[in-house]
Amino acid sequence: MDNYKHSETTDLILKGFYNVYNQLGYGFLEKVYEKAMFIELKSLGLFVERQKQINVHYKHQIVGEYYADLIVSEAVIIEIKAAESLCEEHEFQLINYLKATDIEIGLLLNFGKTPQIKRKIFSNKF
Repeated sequence: MDNYKHSETTDLILKGFYNVYNQLGYGFLEKVYEKAMFIELKSLGLFVERQKQINVHYKHQIVGEYYADLIVSEAVIIEIKAAESLCEEHEFQLINYLKATDIEIGLLLNFGKTPQIKRKIFSNKF
């Protein structure tokens, strides 16, 4: 069942992704898509945060920080790309964001020539 956690939220996110992709197409910088996704997801009734800081801890000390492109409903991290295609490094980036938070679901959205989506799940529960 964990594969379908927050499925209502992720379904709306994917709807928003295709709305933005269909309107803007491909070829813009990631920041353009990030801002458009923020507007689109809010218009779909979702609570969205942009560029939220994520602290990375080691032995209870902060050793680094990331900024998530979008966090939706405090339940899904969205990493946006505008690349020819997704690669393994993009997936590991998203997994590391999940590791550094209590959020378990991540979506990697690529606004390339062909739209691409990867869903990642990571649980910090032992």
